[in-house]
Amino acid sequence: MTPEEETDALLDALGRGEMPDSGDPAARLLAALLDDVDQRRSSVSMTPST
Repeated sequence: MTPEEETDALLDALGRGEMPDSGDPAARLLAALLDDVDQRRSSVSMTPST
């Protein structure tokens, strides 16, 4: 697998909410950032206040 294919596979897995390799610090960082964004998005109202 080429480095580009590995990167694509990692991003695809993270996009599906999967943690592909817990030993990879970059993957852990990306997963934590995605989790943080998901938590912030769920705590913010998406409807405008009137």
